[in-house]
Amino acid sequence: MLLPHVIDCPYCGEAVEILIDASIPSQNYIEDCQVCCRPITLNVAIDGDGEAQVRASGENEA
Repeated sequence: MLLPHVIDCPYCGEAVEILIDASIPSQNYIEDCQVCCRPITLNVAIDGDGEAQVRASGENEA
């Protein structure tokens, strides 16, 4: 199941909507910002209730 989730781009600050595959409990991937096209690293964890916890970071963030 795909879950919509809104994040703030770490570069331009715009709110962008991403789709998260809730069938995978732990994910790390890169998706380009829909506004400024810069690469956002996404760290996703799906909890027991099916809620997504998302951390979005830029390429120079630890």
